[in-house]
Amino acid sequence: MQLYPAIDMKGGRCVRLTQGAFDKEQIYADRPADMAKRWAEEGASYLHLVDLDGALAGHSVNEAAIREILKEVQLPVQLGGGIRTTEAVRHLLSLGITRCIIGTRAVQDPEWVRELIGTFGPEAICVGVDAKNGMVAVAGWEKVSSVSAVELCLQMKEYGVRHFVYTDILRDGMLSGPNVEMTKALTDATGLDVIASGGMSSMADLERLHESGIQGAIIGKALYEHRISLRDAVERFEQEEGTTWQR
Repeated sequence: MQLYPAIDMKGGRCVRLTQGAFDKEQIYADRPADMAKRWAEEGASYLHLVDLDGALAGHSVNEAAIREILKEVQLPVQLGGGIRTTEAVRHLLSLGITRCIIGTRAVQDPEWVRELIGTFGPEAICVGVDAKNGMVAVAGWEKVSSVSAVELCLQMKEYGVRHFVYTDILRDGMLSGPNVEMTKALTDATGLDVIASGGMSSMADLERLHESGIQGAIIGKALYEHRISLRDAVERFEQEEGTTWQR
């Protein structure tokens, strides 16, 4: 199971939100690149970045911090938050981002995702499925759409998408455990790589995901609050020893 330490950026700093609420932030580092280096030192083999400001603005806001991370840490990186044009995807990939996570526009303009897959390939594109009570939320989680998580994933699979990040918004930042059941349902429905996000609180949570056949897990607040040791988690759950990632 691939593990993804999360670095959420707001105002150029590393923060964590509670249930996606922008007025409920905890600052963990003034410089996100310092956190990236820390997770790399603890054995991370992939990083998960979120431009929180970008998710609301609809375009990249924390590019300076992103560039610092890419310069200082030689790991593959997936990035989400405000990526809503082909030009933005091309630019971010040219900087060294490995995988762009498409959220809001995947719901509003599914055909665009098909075009992205055709242009950049399925390994460069991931669809972010952020849901409240099973329904997909958009625009920085501020609005809930009429599209269900299952519907979106199945449609995206038809368009060639291979990677999804599924976030249960109500659990995000709550340390209440991930929504294993829904993540497994999406994994079973698509047969693809559905990465669990939201609520990770312990090694036991990771164990449940692993036992359910889920291929990836994003760990955020549990790392920052020292509830999960990344070093121990990598040793336990990442099976492909000796794999060297290249950007």
